[in-house]
Amino acid sequence: MTPETSQVLPHQSERLFLTDGGLETSLVFLDGEDLPLFAAFTLLRNSAGREKLKDYFRPYADLAVRSRSGFLLESATWRANPDWAAELGYSDVALDAANREAIEMLRELADEYKTAESPFLISGCIGPRGDGYVVDKLMSVDEARRYHARQVEVFADAGADMVTGLTMTNVEEATGIALAAIETCIPPVISFTVETDGHLPSGMPLGDAIQAVDAATGNGPAYYMINCAHPTHFAQVLEAGGDWVKRIGGIRANASTLSHAELDACEELDIGDPQDLAARYRTILDAMPWVRVVGGCCGTDHRHISAISHTCCQGAAA
Repeated sequence: MTPETSQVLPHQSERLFLTDGGLETSLVFLDGEDLPLFAAFTLLRNSAGREKLKDYFRPYADLAVRSRSGFLLESATWRANPDWAAELGYSDVALDAANREAIEMLRELADEYKTAESPFLISGCIGPRGDGYVVDKLMSVDEARRYHARQVEVFADAGADMVTGLTMTNVEEATGIALAAIETCIPPVISFTVETDGHLPSGMPLGDAIQAVDAATGNGPAYYMINCAHPTHFAQVLEAGGDWVKRIGGIRANASTLSHAELDACEELDIGDPQDLAARYRTILDAMPWVRVVGGCCGTDHRHISAISHTCCQGAAA
């Protein structure tokens, strides 16, 4: 089946779409929130936690409206898959409820903030089954499709506009997520993470990974993104890339230039240089004008996204 949506997705639009920054790192290091297993979806258990998540998104939503850009609301469900949920004591029913609540909460925010000049889209975030920095719990394509299918179905039923496989470390899991979304008739986006050499944690070059997923899914993903890596880790790969580079529609970079292993060992947040990061985004957009989604990942917050908006969005407000 072919994915269908009544919404104009970022890659179909002429406008730039902002996203938020590093949700989990902001909540833990800036707000002092205790996120067991780095699982932000646990905040959805009660009204206070849901308000905490809404308050996290509000500065970004305000920025999007002021800059007259679109905004992509990514659900707080990076860890909301069966393995991580089981470790946190969630039943299958409770996990479904959390994934549904995550989308419904974002719909409330979208209805509150969206304008004719600033459309808001909702993406159901799907994280890796295992660690986001290393290749573990490696599955076949079919195993990955079956493993992630339920989360995709809940997102679609709850009214998400799309689903995004974020921080993907290997082709098999990325392909499985894309196929699950295609079968559920919701547009998939695949976001790979890379090491400092521009290769996936699996060792595969980024271009090869994108081409492999496209080949296995009939160009199924709406577009691809890169997240959880600093632009210095992948800029040279993009510059040397071929036609596959035109499939990249979004960037959610880390604030820090540190490697995944170095970041994993850090006890303090490395926020890098927001202005330098914004300038690097501008360079990428100048070379790749088809990129439509810009936001942040680990270590970034509203300061980084404000700098990116000011540098990259026409009419942006700091």
